[in-house]
Amino acid sequence: MAELLKGKPVAAGLTELSKAKAEELKSKGVIPTLAIVRVGENPSDLSYEKGALKRAEKTGVAVKQVVLPPDISQEKLIEEISRINEDDSIHGVLMFRPLPEYMDEKTVCEALAPEKDMDGITSGSMAGIFMDSDVGYPPCTAAACMAILNHYGIGLKGSKVTVMGRSLVIGKPVAMMAMRKNATVTVCHSRTRKEDFAQAGRDADIVIAALGRAKMIGSDKLGKNQVIIDVGINVDEEGNLCGDVDFAEVEPLAKAITPVPGGVGGVTTAILMKHVVEAAEKTL
Repeated sequence: MAELLKGKPVAAGLTELSKAKAEELKSKGVIPTLAIVRVGENPSDLSYEKGALKRAEKTGVAVKQVVLPPDISQEKLIEEISRINEDDSIHGVLMFRPLPEYMDEKTVCEALAPEKDMDGITSGSMAGIFMDSDVGYPPCTAAACMAILNHYGIGLKGSKVTVMGRSLVIGKPVAMMAMRKNATVTVCHSRTRKEDFAQAGRDADIVIAALGRAKMIGSDKLGKNQVIIDVGINVDEEGNLCGDVDFAEVEPLAKAITPVPGGVGGVTTAILMKHVVEAAEKTL
């Protein structure tokens, strides 16, 4: 039976550390503050926002909710972002995406100051990840994967890591973050040949699955005694939440695996607050 890499203790540990730092900042007159920018009433945005508000309360981070109408113009949204950039009382920003289809999302994201980008949506933040600098912050989900590995004492140095997925939200940044820890990284994606995909999965010590397709990764694409980080949050045919990995099939073969739900997803808001507190510290 595989060890379950549950997210709850990871999130709790991160929250306690961030809370202590937030209290120290407040003693110096700085209140770590996050602006949440939301266009419209997307249910998934509302769900994440609710979790973020709860985590912020536990951490001691203040939150300013910027709720905008679903038909707001791109120009008005960029004006709002510019206002936030200039507000020294706001240390970090979380902007929900996707934005309305009539907007040029890249242009809007680039309007945000990288130092206030808490979720890796600007090119400045991405450059920081690739160049190993402290400009901006990596996407919270990618950082959550690394936090789980660190919490459970799973070393990356010299390990073979296969990342399944190449998105800017998870796949690419988490691959760079693993290389920074001296792992040897292979990235697979939808255009990887099936036989190469399966071989890369079988050869890995650690697999990070971030494809966004329910139960796509079965035992035929994996080996034995591996560490599996399942980033996927999907709904299966029976209406139940599930990951990209077929948990029932893979768990008996794995050394350790994150559950879905209860794994990576629960750590992301703790990472978000960690980023906000770090951004507030930099203002000193």
